[in-house]
Amino acid sequence: MLNLTNIYNFFSGTTDSEDCLVIMANASIYVGCTVPQLLRGAQSRIFPSCSALRMLRHSAFCYCTGNGTIKSKRKMDHLERTANNFRQEVITQAKVCGITNESETVKRLCLAIANKDFTFKAGQWVDFFIPGVSVVGGFSICSSPGLLEREGILELAVKHTVHPPAHWIHTECTLDSEVALRVGGDFFFDPQPGDSPVNLVLIAGGVGINPLFSILLHIADLHGYQEGKGNRHKLGTAKLYYSAKNTSELLFKKNILGLMKAFPGKITCCFHVTQQRSQICQELQPHITEGRISEKDLEKHVSNDTSWYICGPPPMIESMSKLLTNIGVPRNCVFFEKWW
Repeated sequence: MLNLTNIYNFFSGTTDSEDCLVIMANASIYVGCTVPQLLRGAQSRIFPSCSALRMLRHSAFCYCTGNGTIKSKRKMDHLERTANNFRQEVITQAKVCGITNESETVKRLCLAIANKDFTFKAGQWVDFFIPGVSVVGGFSICSSPGLLEREGILELAVKHTVHPPAHWIHTECTLDSEVALRVGGDFFFDPQPGDSPVNLVLIAGGVGINPLFSILLHIADLHGYQEGKGNRHKLGTAKLYYSAKNTSELLFKKNILGLMKAFPGKITCCFHVTQQRSQICQELQPHITEGRISEKDLEKHVSNDTSWYICGPPPMIESMSKLLTNIGVPRNCVFFEKWW
């Protein structure tokens, strides 16, 4: 049962991992609420004093930016933004087993998953619980379900911001750091054996590549199974359009080039750069277009058996959705992730 001491210790980072998981499991029942809202709702049962409640509210609602100003995090709260999304019941502990710099501003985390019942679909995200940090993070998974099945590993790529969970990842997270995860999201690609083949067009902007890269890796896994084990999945083609300011901000570009080489004609990609100032390396040049993704790029893919997945900054998603409507793509064929 939740009590004031355990909750306070969780926020301050002094509780043990088992208590953390119990606290987070209880809190996750209230997926439509922030941690402060949960605390307010439980005030009459577990809080003996208003001063303790005010202290915890302050801890959960506010954080300090680099210049020392206090800002409310309510409008940025991941749990509120995703309150109506699907969430799994399973919460698992995880240990950081790898940290690499995917770019100057993005760290890639490799997490060893403790619970063997923990699963996800390509394109979904996780609630990210950090002991000692009152704000729950939300990060799209950038690895494939197959990697989790084969090796018990899940990967995240997180851009540096002042948001407490992202800030923790970039400034305090180390190898063997322990966190807890819970899968959620209604944006995914999960074809079943016997389904008719579908061609995919994936449209990514910036770090919005994360769930789409997971989908690409899942498609590659299915192609690999199909060739090596007689898999019954019927797969179409996958075309990725990926836009960033410059080539240094194109995440996973070497991995994506590797997928194109491994599955020629089945997985293809066009990288778009909008503010390129330096020379583009020879390996990337055949796949680079300078300028934004345009109607001309996309209209050649319009067909009855094509599904469209979009992830990126909200303005980009809105403009791409409007563009697809203008070129005759039915709305029920367009899927997008827009919750940050």
